Amino acid sequence: MLKNKAIASPVLLKFGVPHIIYVILPPLFAVNKHKPWIEASYHGVITENMDTVLLDPPLVALDKDAPVPYAGEICAFKINGDDAPFEAVVLNRTSGEGVLRASSPVDCESQKEYTFIIQAYDCGAGPSGANWKKSHKAVVHIQVDDVNEFSPIFRESLYKASITEGKIYDSILQVEAWDQDCSPQYSQICNYEIVTAGTPFAIDRNGNIRNTERLSYDKQQSYKIMVTAFDCGQKRAKEDVVVHIEVKPVCKPGWQGWNKRVDYEPGTGSKQLFPKMHLETCGGPLSGVKAMVELQTNHIGKGCDRETYSEKSLQKLCGAASGSTDLLPAPSPSTNWTAALLTDSGRDSDLIYRFDGRQAANLPDHVVPQNLTDQFTIATWMKHGPSPGLRAEKETLLCSSDKTEMNRHHYSLYVHNCRLVFLLRRDFTQLDTFRPAEFHWKLEQICDKEWHYYVINVEFPAVTLFVDGVTYEPYLVTDDWPIHASKIDTQLTVGACWQGGEVATPRFTQYFRGSLSGLTIRPGRIETQKVISCLQACKEGLDINSLESLAKDIKFHFNPAQSVLVVEGEDVDSINTAMTKVSYINSRQFPTPGLRRLRITTTVQCFGEDTCLSIPDIKAVVMVLPPSEPRITIAGSNRLVRPASDLRGVLYSTIYVPGVMEVMHNLDYCDVLVIGEELNPDRESLEIQHSALLGKHLDATNSTSGISIYGVDSMAHYEQALRQVRYRNWRPANLSERRFRLTCSELNGRYTSNDVSVLFLWFICFIFQCYPYMRPIHHPLIISFIKRSAPPAATVVIVVCIAALVVIVVIGVYRIHTTHQEGSREEEDEVKDAEEEWDNSALTITVNPMEGLGDEVRQEEHEEEEEEEEEELVGGVTSAESENSDEEEDDDEGREAAKERKQKGKLGWDSSSITY
Repeated sequence: MLKNKAIASPVLLKFGVPHIIYVILPPLFAVNKHKPWIEASYHGVITENMDTVLLDPPLVALDKDAPVPYAGEICAFKINGDDAPFEAVVLNRTSGEGVLRASSPVDCESQKEYTFIIQAYDCGAGPSGANWKKSHKAVVHIQVDDVNEFSPIFRESLYKASITEGKIYDSILQVEAWDQDCSPQYSQICNYEIVTAGTPFAIDRNGNIRNTERLSYDKQQSYKIMVTAFDCGQKRAKEDVVVHIEVKPVCKPGWQGWNKRVDYEPGTGSKQLFPKMHLETCGGPLSGVKAMVELQTNHIGKGCDRETYSEKSLQKLCGAASGSTDLLPAPSPSTNWTAALLTDSGRDSDLIYRFDGRQAANLPDHVVPQNLTDQFTIATWMKHGPSPGLRAEKETLLCSSDKTEMNRHHYSLYVHNCRLVFLLRRDFTQLDTFRPAEFHWKLEQICDKEWHYYVINVEFPAVTLFVDGVTYEPYLVTDDWPIHASKIDTQLTVGACWQGGEVATPRFTQYFRGSLSGLTIRPGRIETQKVISCLQACKEGLDINSLESLAKDIKFHFNPAQSVLVVEGEDVDSINTAMTKVSYINSRQFPTPGLRRLRITTTVQCFGEDTCLSIPDIKAVVMVLPPSEPRITIAGSNRLVRPASDLRGVLYSTIYVPGVMEVMHNLDYCDVLVIGEELNPDRESLEIQHSALLGKHLDATNSTSGISIYGVDSMAHYEQALRQVRYRNWRPANLSERRFRLTCSELNGRYTSNDVSVLFLWFICFIFQCYPYMRPIHHPLIISFIKRSAPPAATVVIVVCIAALVVIVVIGVYRIHTTHQEGSREEEDEVKDAEEEWDNSALTITVNPMEGLGDEVRQEEHEEEEEEEEEELVGGVTSAESENSDEEEDDDEGREAAKERKQKGKLGWDSSSITY
């Protein structure tokens, strides 16, 4: 119910002047009969980041109850939908006008448009808003207008492409940028532009880059250009992008990505040769690829890097049977028949003899094996080429012929027309029937000017040839009658054949032209396949790393020397992977430095064709760098003193090897040589006990020049063996001293030690004093402690008689005797001082000794056992056993005297230590 209300109404009064007359109506009860009315739908636009929405039509609500207060007024607009970021506000309640605005920031990139429901509400029947009514639901569709707030961004940070020289491309590559704005106007890229000036490239509005001129690989191999982008609002990219374009030469099939030189450092094991290599086939479809890798080492040593130990040491190392004779040893006083032969120097200590058709050597009779038996072995390294002339003569490597009167060849090994022939004529005492005598082999290796290892195993009547470890049977065997027995001596010759009979002047004939090394002959046994393989094995070659990573279709195989590797496969990628695994390995501790040439030959097969692409050969080199060379140093005492009655002393009392090297060094020989006159076998010898060599890879040879201990073994084993080298002299009265020189070697003289000279002195005792045979002057350490010996009875009688007849002489002798006693006390004091310093003396072998190493010594006790004379001696001179009984008694007395001296004190080295 409404209250009374004054209503103003215009009234025309008198004289036409309007007056307002207020009429007070009685109170009425107003009723909200109608609900508000709005349009059925609205379309609006709002700019992102703004709050005002432009609606079409405008937001206006009408109510039929107007102008009734409250019932005819609009109090609110309500939006149905919690997620719509908008609100509607009434601007005028009476007219019903309103406005739609954003309640929170609107982002076009998040949502481009909104749709929601809106309704209008009147003010009800009174101030309290009771009985309010709402309009029908109207649909509002709002579109968010975009603002160009984002810059274009390229999809890649870097673009790369490659083109072939000499071609014009429509499109080399396409760059692409994008924009985060939501509208087509601002989100689309309308233009690209090359920022870098002066480049032979252009770009279109789609981002396609092309070249504007033909490019040359020789002129420039690559280009770097900067590219930017613009959106349709002309906003430029925030960051320009880099484009790398590589110019390739005209496609040529072949291997790419390899280095012409590969450096190899000794001791590093296996090293990959082509880690980044791949095969370029120019896109052609292939059915198979075959690559052959060849390592060329013909110029290294004897065909490759092999162990360069002496022939005897190498045979010992490989387990060959003992008893072989080296027919081409290094020249020395005891092996002087090779002194006049030509040697091929500069071969990493390989002892190689070169024969030019004018040199040969006759071997001394004491060197030649006298009875070869039905089993024996001849082995040699040989490098030989075709013989000059149409009709080649025989070229003899080894020949045993009559020394005089006749010209019969008992056995020989020669080359004739690139055929290897072995002649063996048996004596009638062995055979009296027509038997095989000449064995012929025709092989390419004989005249290929390369090094090969030849071994002839004779098990008469069968003869087998091994060349580089491969067995070859003779293609021709001719028979002959045995040689008639005679008393004519034979002559063994190397490099030719000796013709001592049937000519006016004995001479050499059938000269050899080529190179030989390691020529040996072993009677009584044949060589095994295992030993032959060891003797000729290469220490360098090709290898493949990570075999398990190779594809299943890859096939590969090596030659026996591992100098040739063949890789086959159907897929180019698999071949590329396999070739990156190819490696070079050299297992020598000190390999021969220098170049090794590599060659790769490739064959490509296409579908339905034998060959379709021609792949050029690859030529590269492996440079083996020089190793860190060791320096072998021997240090120790250089003087040894012994009494004449006990000249059985150990020549070297102590040797130790300091642990200053990371790798183990092996020696291959140590020589103890006599300085001056050679040993006289009737009175003296150098000896080494056989037990000193047991359990080691060592052997020893003995002569009047000294002892040589050889074999590839550790320095510790050489140390132990050298401790057992002893000098004996059972007639010391004929000589007062002996000098010896010790030299050791690694790798057959490639690395040699310094020479250590040792002086061996001995003394005799007379009356009450002991005198040296030769007293060195001004030397502080000369005499070891020696017990006085009782004078013989005959000497005492003579002295007594002289004393009785000449008293004055006796008095003089007494004075002399007193003087000598004083001297003896001084000498004994010196001996005691020397005794105390026994353990400080040392002979040492070191490799690259560190500073201060001379202060370190190893103390060794040296007790001579009475049974040592009964042990087996290697190469010792045993002529003492044939001496008469008086001399044997003297030796027994000497040994008894030695026992007494041991009880008093020990004999030893001079305590001074000299380091070389």
